[in-house]
Amino acid sequence: MPAPRSAWTSIERIVTLPLATATLSGAFTNFFHDSSQSTARVNPLIKAVIFDFGGVITTSPFEAFNRIEKERGLPRDFVRTVNANNPDGNAWARLERSEIEPAVFDALFAEEAARLGHELRGADVLRVLAGDIREEMVAALDRLAAVGYRLGCITNNVRGARGPGMASTQEGASRFAEVFARFDHVIESSQAGVRKPDPRIYRMMCEALDVAPAACVYLDDLGVNCKPAAAMGMHAIKVLSARQALDELGEALGIDLAG
Repeated sequence: MPAPRSAWTSIERIVTLPLATATLSGAFTNFFHDSSQSTARVNPLIKAVIFDFGGVITTSPFEAFNRIEKERGLPRDFVRTVNANNPDGNAWARLERSEIEPAVFDALFAEEAARLGHELRGADVLRVLAGDIREEMVAALDRLAAVGYRLGCITNNVRGARGPGMASTQEGASRFAEVFARFDHVIESSQAGVRKPDPRIYRMMCEALDVAPAACVYLDDLGVNCKPAAAMGMHAIKVLSARQALDELGEALGIDLAG
């Protein structure tokens, strides 16, 4: 004799309940498992990311220097060669610390170039300092801010230009201003009177962001500027390209910056 419908309903409830419970339990298990994995991918020791500007957020000024050198028939990397002589006391270093005016720099740089056998005025070099913004780096700034990192920028720059990014046009200055607004703190060498690679400027940034050096990642396109940061405990990344920089930064932080 078949069981009454009410009996089958009771049996279905008994069978279905454990299945539903198991499914729900599995869903919760997967949820917490995924959440723990997501948390584990983020490096909890890093609190701040500090960027250079030219050559990191923007394309490298060295590319523009090479164009001038080619146009003038100068040796490749001649501008860098001039600046490598007496690197802490030459015209370039003194200008970035605001110890001399651009007009004085123009003449002093020309003298330094002449001593190396070629003619090039400082004003001609200053005109091409501003690079083009790397939009993928700006997107990364937004991503980092969204997940709670403090953001800093240390830039060696000069007075008399259009803003800290040394833009060549007012339109460029406005766009640079939008990017600089994304940082929690910006240190300009021309305002601070100290320039990279002086360790003091890195300590100034750590104090401004209220973080220990070991809790920071630092990005710069010059190895000489990365060395002091690494020496004081920062995770330093030498920037060769935007893609390489974002890959290494994402790996250091444990987050995806490729999107």
